Amino acid sequence: MSDELKRKYPKGKKAAKISRGALQVVSGTTPFVGGIFSAIASAWSESEQEKINQFFENWVHMLQDELKEKEETIIEIMARLDLQDETISERISSPEYQSLVKKTFREWSGAESEDKRIYIRNILSNAAASKVSSDDAVRMYIDWINQYSELHFHVIGAIYNADGITRGGVWKKIGKGIVREDSADADLYKLLIRDLSTGGIIRQHREVDHRGNFVQKPIQRRPKGSGPKPPVSAFDEKEGYELTGLGKQFVHYAMSELPLKIEFQSDETHS
Repeated sequence: MSDELKRKYPKGKKAAKISRGALQVVSGTTPFVGGIFSAIASAWSESEQEKINQFFENWVHMLQDELKEKEETIIEIMARLDLQDETISERISSPEYQSLVKKTFREWSGAESEDKRIYIRNILSNAAASKVSSDDAVRMYIDWINQYSELHFHVIGAIYNADGITRGGVWKKIGKGIVREDSADADLYKLLIRDLSTGGIIRQHREVDHRGNFVQKPIQRRPKGSGPKPPVSAFDEKEGYELTGLGKQFVHYAMSELPLKIEFQSDETHS
């Protein structure tokens, strides 16, 4: 699109038509929005066009990068699925799975890092090959990728398969150093733990019986005259944490990578 506009309108007075032309094209798609765009385009002076042209060029490049990421992700998903398996073949063709794919790419702005792109790829791959979680749960996993930061996911990974690990233990495991209790880092960490707790991904560790029922903790009474209960540190070393059942399934879908079924090379490799 950008190259075509440059070819048709070389620098000079004709370059002023580029942005207006782009907006006029957009104006034909949605009448209400188009009216706004047309008004904006007519208000620009010729001297403003060069800056506007640069803005549109950067915007087009951003869309091209986004499309490239989506293409790469789809190829990587397909390369991990056994399409000879009739169950998987039917699954990826189903309206339910197509709905998950549409939701993912409609909300692609949430994949602002390579790690998050890989989480998305893993979720869609596992959703095609596994029935561990319902599609409703998978939709929520996709929402979590958008909702939480990479630091949230590092904490989830640190707690996985380490039932009973304390907040202080998690902090050390993810490679963080000693910080003051009244620091912004400590406040951020407490907020992060609260996010994951209220989001149903982690909980304080509790013993269960052979039926999976939680065993009530014994009540610990403080002796009289011992004063007020001391505040709990952001990096507490007493209370242990674990992933909820939903949190464990999320790890299975987002952080477990299916092996490649097909080896392939990008065009860039051959060039």
